[in-house]
Amino acid sequence: MRSYDLTPLMRSTVGFDRMASLLDSFARADDSTPGYPPYNIEKLGENDYRITMAVAGFGENELDITTQGTTLIVSGKAHEDGADVKYLHRGIARRAFERRFELAEHIEVRGARLDNGLLHIELRREVPEAMKPRTIAIKPASKAETLEHKSAETESVETAEKAA
Repeated sequence: MRSYDLTPLMRSTVGFDRMASLLDSFARADDSTPGYPPYNIEKLGENDYRITMAVAGFGENELDITTQGTTLIVSGKAHEDGADVKYLHRGIARRAFERRFELAEHIEVRGARLDNGLLHIELRREVPEAMKPRTIAIKPASKAETLEHKSAETESVETAEKAA
């Protein structure tokens, strides 16, 4: 695997340490990263997203969804059944897992539901009003405002001449 040195980039930037640490963690990730449970990330609209995870065999009480800053953590731990079951073939993996997703700023978790072995986590981007772009109207100067402005300038010049 190839490694990249981001030091020259970081010398001329301020406040991008989070991005640098993300790039560094992605560079360190390799093919040994576990792929269980499989998941999809869908874009439903301009500001709506959904993460769908295949968690066959897990119940609602065995799954945990938490947010920590901008990190969404989904974990599962199966409770052992009291029955002594002997499997001839066990193809449904119920092993413990933890998946982490880095969320962009202003992404909120709206809710989650478990449906037919699929865990759906609904996300929405909520940009605060202060951060949204806004258009500033340009008003033409009216003649009355222009005359008032000129008369005020004339008065201040006359007052200065009298004082001198």
